[in-house]
Amino acid sequence: MTLLRDDDLAHAFDHASLTYDRLTALHPGYRSGLLRSAHRLRLPRGGKGLRVLDLGCGTGASTRALLRVAPYARITAVDASAGMLERARAKHWPPGVRFLHRSAEELRATDEGTYDAVFAAYLFRNVAAPSEVLEAVRSLLGPGGRLLVHEYSLSGSPVHRAVWNAVCRGIVVPAGTLTGDRALYHHLWRSVLAFDTAPGFARRISRAGFPFVRTVPVGGWQRGIVHAFLARNGTGPAGPGAS
Repeated sequence: MTLLRDDDLAHAFDHASLTYDRLTALHPGYRSGLLRSAHRLRLPRGGKGLRVLDLGCGTGASTRALLRVAPYARITAVDASAGMLERARAKHWPPGVRFLHRSAEELRATDEGTYDAVFAAYLFRNVAAPSEVLEAVRSLLGPGGRLLVHEYSLSGSPVHRAVWNAVCRGIVVPAGTLTGDRALYHHLWRSVLAFDTAPGFARRISRAGFPFVRTVPVGGWQRGIVHAFLARNGTGPAGPGAS
């Protein structure tokens, strides 16, 4: 089965949005992992006027994580799936949060100006031109602005690849089949295998114009499978302990 792209992928997410929150609630570490990555942005809790772009917000789990670490931030949450956005908008949000139906490739058309931070969870595997999207993200960040990418990106170890294959064959694809979303969850499986390894994606971020990139493995069963990539627009380290 080939990977889903563009409209087909957006439509698959539209359908999956009906059960997406229930399935991710069963995922050990899904929400806690997003929250830990949001904390890594080091956003000031009292930073009124702070502007954050949540890129690929889905049903709003990443948006909620950002609000927990920066409750006064102005958050623009963007997704290409109308179904996912419908589920997100149906939840309770403070006035500073707004949702836009827009693909990552349309980022340059945003009317928000520059941002202090960009958060992108589980997005870059699903875009046709990740390097171009990274360059667009950099153009939307103000000087010193931070990017945090939380993504399935294998370490390169055969062990971690084998774990991912076993989890997908035994849990992910069967669960997606039960909800009528087999094609999407098969895409998830295969897209991770086809995507950059963690070192390769860090290099891709650097080539997009981010001079410092820090890679942090996510813990638990996802170690070596999911990583957080923290980068800064401009000079200076990407975060505490960065090198």
